[in-house]
Amino acid sequence: MAEAYVKQHIENGVGYIEFFHPAHNSLPGSVLADLTETITKAGQNEAITVIVLKSGGDRTFCAGASFNELININDEAQGKIFFSGFANVINAMRKCPKFIVGRIQGKTVGGGVGIASATDFCMATKFAAIKLSELNVGIGPFVVGPAVLRKIGTSGLSQIAIDADTFYDAEWAREKGLYANIYDSTEDLDAAVKTFAEKLCAYNVEAMKALKDMLWKGTEDWDELLAERAAISGRLVLSDFTKETLKRFK
Repeated sequence: MAEAYVKQHIENGVGYIEFFHPAHNSLPGSVLADLTETITKAGQNEAITVIVLKSGGDRTFCAGASFNELININDEAQGKIFFSGFANVINAMRKCPKFIVGRIQGKTVGGGVGIASATDFCMATKFAAIKLSELNVGIGPFVVGPAVLRKIGTSGLSQIAIDADTFYDAEWAREKGLYANIYDSTEDLDAAVKTFAEKLCAYNVEAMKALKDMLWKGTEDWDELLAERAAISGRLVLSDFTKETLKRFK
Protein backbone atom coordinates (compact mmCIF):
# COMPACT_ATOMS: atom_id res chain seq x y z
CA MET A 1 0.00 0.00 0.00
CA ALA A 2 1.29 3.48 -0.87
CA GLU A 3 2.55 5.56 2.03
CA ALA A 4 1.31 8.99 3.10
CA TYR A 5 3.17 12.00 1.77
CA VAL A 6 3.19 15.74 1.22
CA LYS A 7 5.14 16.85 -1.81
CA GLN A 8 5.66 19.95 -3.91
CA HIS A 9 6.80 20.76 -7.41
CA ILE A 10 7.10 24.08 -9.22
CA GLU A 11 6.03 24.64 -12.83
CA ASN A 12 5.81 28.01 -14.59
CA GLY A 13 5.75 29.90 -11.31
CA VAL A 14 3.02 27.71 -9.80
CA GLY A 15 3.82 25.72 -6.68
CA TYR A 16 1.77 22.51 -6.68
CA ILE A 17 1.41 21.12 -3.15
CA GLU A 18 -0.04 17.61 -3.01
CA PHE A 19 -0.95 15.50 0.03
CA PHE A 20 -1.89 11.84 0.11
CA HIS A 21 -2.91 9.15 2.56
CA PRO A 22 -3.95 5.60 1.60
CA ALA A 23 -7.06 5.86 3.80
CA HIS A 24 -8.98 8.11 1.38
CA ASN A 25 -6.59 11.00 1.98
CA SER A 26 -7.44 11.21 5.66
CA LEU A 27 -5.17 13.45 7.69
CA PRO A 28 -3.09 12.18 10.62
CA GLY A 29 -1.02 14.60 12.65
CA SER A 30 2.16 13.95 10.68
CA VAL A 31 0.55 14.89 7.35
CA LEU A 32 -1.06 17.97 8.89
CA ALA A 33 2.33 19.10 10.22
CA ASP A 34 4.00 18.53 6.85
CA LEU A 35 1.23 20.45 5.09
CA THR A 36 1.63 23.40 7.45
CA GLU A 37 5.38 23.52 6.91
CA THR A 38 5.15 23.09 3.12
CA ILE A 39 2.53 25.83 2.73
CA THR A 40 4.53 28.20 4.93
CA LYS A 41 7.75 27.62 2.99
CA ALA A 42 5.97 27.96 -0.35
CA GLY A 43 4.73 31.35 0.77
CA GLN A 44 8.34 32.39 1.33
CA ASN A 45 9.72 30.87 -1.88
CA GLU A 46 10.43 33.56 -4.49
CA ALA A 47 10.21 30.97 -7.27
CA ILE A 48 6.52 30.50 -6.49
CA THR A 49 3.94 33.13 -7.41
CA VAL A 50 0.73 31.13 -6.94
CA ILE A 51 0.04 27.91 -5.00
CA VAL A 52 -2.23 25.05 -6.04
CA LEU A 53 -3.34 22.76 -3.21
CA LYS A 54 -4.41 19.27 -4.28
CA SER A 55 -4.53 15.69 -3.07
CA GLY A 56 -3.34 12.46 -4.63
CA GLY A 57 -5.57 9.92 -6.34
CA ASP A 58 -8.60 10.51 -8.50
CA ARG A 59 -11.44 9.93 -6.06
CA THR A 60 -11.63 11.41 -2.53
CA PHE A 61 -10.08 14.83 -2.00
CA CYS A 62 -9.92 14.40 1.77
CA ALA A 63 -11.67 12.12 4.27
CA GLY A 64 -10.93 14.46 7.18
CA ALA A 65 -9.31 13.48 10.46
CA SER A 66 -7.59 10.13 10.81
CA PHE A 67 -9.94 7.78 12.69
CA ASN A 68 -6.98 5.71 13.85
CA GLU A 69 -5.49 8.71 15.62
CA LEU A 70 -8.83 9.95 16.94
CA ILE A 71 -9.59 6.65 18.63
CA ASN A 72 -6.19 6.63 20.34
CA ILE A 73 -6.52 10.06 21.97
CA ASN A 74 -6.43 9.51 25.73
CA ASP A 75 -6.53 12.96 27.33
CA GLU A 76 -7.56 16.54 26.60
CA ALA A 77 -4.03 17.78 25.99
CA GLN A 78 -3.42 15.10 23.38
CA GLY A 79 -6.76 15.87 21.80
CA LYS A 80 -6.01 19.58 21.56
CA ILE A 81 -2.66 18.84 19.93
CA PHE A 82 -4.28 16.66 17.28
CA PHE A 83 -7.04 19.13 16.37
CA SER A 84 -4.52 21.96 16.43
CA GLY A 85 -3.02 20.28 13.37
CA PHE A 86 -6.05 21.40 11.35
CA ALA A 87 -5.88 24.84 12.94
CA ASN A 88 -2.23 25.14 11.94
CA VAL A 89 -2.94 24.25 8.30
CA ILE A 90 -5.80 26.74 8.05
CA ASN A 91 -3.74 29.48 9.69
CA ALA A 92 -0.80 28.78 7.39
CA MET A 93 -3.12 29.15 4.40
CA ARG A 94 -4.63 32.32 5.82
CA LYS A 95 -1.23 33.92 6.49
CA CYS A 96 0.38 32.79 3.23
CA PRO A 97 1.07 35.95 1.16
CA LYS A 98 0.20 34.13 -2.08
CA PHE A 99 -3.12 33.06 -3.51
CA ILE A 100 -3.91 29.41 -2.91
CA VAL A 101 -6.05 27.72 -5.55
CA GLY A 102 -7.88 24.61 -4.39
CA ARG A 103 -8.19 21.63 -6.74
CA ILE A 104 -10.96 19.37 -5.40
CA GLN A 105 -11.30 16.21 -7.50
CA GLY A 106 -13.75 14.25 -5.35
CA LYS A 107 -15.68 13.96 -2.12
CA THR A 108 -14.40 15.85 0.88
CA VAL A 109 -15.38 15.35 4.51
CA GLY A 110 -14.93 17.17 7.81
CA GLY A 111 -11.52 18.77 8.05
CA GLY A 112 -11.16 18.49 4.30
CA VAL A 113 -14.10 20.89 3.88
CA GLY A 114 -12.26 23.31 6.15
CA ILE A 115 -9.11 23.09 4.06
CA ALA A 116 -11.07 23.64 0.84
CA SER A 117 -12.77 26.62 2.47
CA ALA A 118 -9.42 28.15 3.42
CA THR A 119 -8.25 28.29 -0.19
CA ASP A 120 -8.56 31.66 -1.92
CA PHE A 121 -10.16 30.26 -5.07
CA CYS A 122 -11.56 26.76 -5.30
CA MET A 123 -12.26 24.63 -8.39
CA ALA A 124 -13.82 21.18 -8.35
CA THR A 125 -15.29 18.32 -10.34
CA LYS A 126 -18.99 17.48 -10.30
CA PHE A 127 -18.09 14.55 -8.03
CA ALA A 128 -16.78 16.83 -5.25
CA ALA A 129 -19.65 16.51 -2.78
CA ILE A 130 -19.03 17.76 0.76
CA LYS A 131 -20.04 16.60 4.22
CA LEU A 132 -19.35 17.94 7.72
CA SER A 133 -19.59 14.66 9.59
CA GLU A 134 -18.23 15.74 12.98
CA LEU A 135 -21.57 15.89 14.84
CA ASN A 136 -22.28 12.37 13.63
CA VAL A 137 -19.33 11.11 15.68
CA GLY A 138 -20.07 13.26 18.72
CA ILE A 139 -17.77 16.20 18.10
CA GLY A 140 -18.56 19.18 15.85
CA PRO A 141 -16.80 21.26 13.18
CA PHE A 142 -15.34 23.64 15.73
CA VAL A 143 -11.85 24.12 14.29
CA VAL A 144 -12.86 24.30 10.63
CA GLY A 145 -16.08 26.17 11.37
CA PRO A 146 -14.66 29.70 11.03
CA ALA A 147 -13.18 28.93 7.60
CA VAL A 148 -16.38 27.29 6.37
CA LEU A 149 -18.51 30.11 7.83
CA ARG A 150 -16.39 32.72 6.08
CA LYS A 151 -16.87 30.92 2.77
CA ILE A 152 -20.53 29.82 2.73
CA GLY A 153 -22.19 31.86 5.49
CA THR A 154 -24.12 30.97 8.61
CA SER A 155 -27.04 29.39 6.76
CA GLY A 156 -24.82 27.07 4.73
CA LEU A 157 -22.65 26.12 7.69
CA SER A 158 -25.60 25.39 9.97
CA GLN A 159 -27.21 23.23 7.30
CA ILE A 160 -24.25 20.94 6.71
CA ALA A 161 -23.04 20.99 10.32
CA ILE A 162 -26.40 19.86 11.71
CA ASP A 163 -27.27 17.48 8.86
CA ALA A 164 -24.03 15.66 9.52
CA ASP A 165 -24.86 12.41 7.75
CA THR A 166 -25.59 13.89 4.32
CA PHE A 167 -23.34 14.65 1.38
CA TYR A 168 -24.18 17.94 -0.33
CA ASP A 169 -23.38 17.87 -4.02
CA ALA A 170 -20.86 20.04 -5.82
CA GLU A 171 -23.54 22.25 -7.34
CA TRP A 172 -24.84 23.09 -3.86
CA ALA A 173 -21.30 23.96 -2.80
CA ARG A 174 -20.89 26.14 -5.89
CA GLU A 175 -24.16 27.98 -5.21
CA LYS A 176 -23.04 28.65 -1.63
CA GLY A 177 -19.69 30.04 -2.79
CA LEU A 178 -17.26 27.28 -1.85
CA TYR A 179 -16.51 26.33 -5.46
CA ALA A 180 -16.00 28.96 -8.15
CA ASN A 181 -16.26 26.49 -11.03
CA ILE A 182 -17.27 22.85 -11.52
CA TYR A 183 -15.93 20.51 -14.23
CA ASP A 184 -17.12 17.20 -15.65
CA SER A 185 -13.85 15.31 -15.14
CA THR A 186 -10.54 15.43 -13.32
CA GLU A 187 -8.81 16.00 -16.65
CA ASP A 188 -10.96 19.06 -17.34
CA LEU A 189 -10.35 20.29 -13.80
CA ASP A 190 -6.58 19.92 -14.08
CA ALA A 191 -6.48 21.78 -17.38
CA ALA A 192 -8.57 24.63 -15.95
CA VAL A 193 -6.51 24.84 -12.74
CA LYS A 194 -3.27 24.99 -14.71
CA THR A 195 -4.55 27.69 -17.05
CA PHE A 196 -6.01 29.76 -14.22
CA ALA A 197 -2.98 29.50 -11.91
CA GLU A 198 -0.54 30.38 -14.68
CA LYS A 199 -2.71 33.35 -15.67
CA LEU A 200 -2.52 34.61 -12.08
CA CYS A 201 1.28 34.38 -12.27
CA ALA A 202 1.22 37.23 -14.81
CA TYR A 203 -0.46 39.59 -12.35
CA ASN A 204 1.22 42.10 -10.04
CA VAL A 205 2.51 40.15 -7.05
CA GLU A 206 2.16 43.13 -4.71
CA ALA A 207 -1.42 43.69 -5.82
CA MET A 208 -2.32 40.04 -5.23
CA LYS A 209 -0.80 40.13 -1.74
CA ALA A 210 -2.68 43.33 -0.90
CA LEU A 211 -5.92 41.81 -2.18
CA LYS A 212 -5.41 38.67 -0.12
CA ASP A 213 -4.76 40.80 2.98
CA MET A 214 -8.02 42.64 2.32
CA LEU A 215 -10.04 39.47 1.74
CA TRP A 216 -8.80 37.91 5.00
CA LYS A 217 -9.29 41.05 7.09
CA GLY A 218 -11.07 40.27 10.33
CA THR A 219 -9.41 36.91 10.87
CA GLU A 220 -6.42 38.22 12.80
CA ASP A 221 -7.61 36.48 15.97
CA TRP A 222 -7.71 33.02 14.40
CA ASP A 223 -4.47 31.84 16.05
CA GLU A 224 -6.21 32.12 19.41
CA LEU A 225 -9.73 31.29 18.19
CA LEU A 226 -8.80 28.04 16.45
CA ALA A 227 -6.65 26.98 19.41
CA GLU A 228 -9.70 27.44 21.65
CA ARG A 229 -11.81 25.44 19.22
CA ALA A 230 -9.18 22.67 19.13
CA ALA A 231 -9.47 22.42 22.91
CA ILE A 232 -13.26 21.95 22.63
CA SER A 233 -12.83 19.15 20.10
CA GLY A 234 -10.03 17.65 22.18
CA ARG A 235 -12.40 17.41 25.13
CA LEU A 236 -15.39 16.06 23.21
CA VAL A 237 -13.40 13.34 21.45
CA LEU A 238 -12.93 11.72 24.88
CA SER A 239 -16.67 11.28 25.44
CA ASP A 240 -18.08 7.77 25.71
CA PHE A 241 -20.36 8.55 22.76
CA THR A 242 -17.46 9.44 20.48
CA LYS A 243 -15.26 6.56 21.60
CA GLU A 244 -18.02 4.02 20.91
CA THR A 245 -18.96 5.65 17.60
CA LEU A 246 -15.37 5.64 16.37
CA LYS A 247 -15.03 1.96 17.23
CA ARG A 248 -18.08 1.18 15.09
CA PHE A 249 -16.78 3.23 12.18
CA LYS A 250 -13.38 1.56 12.42
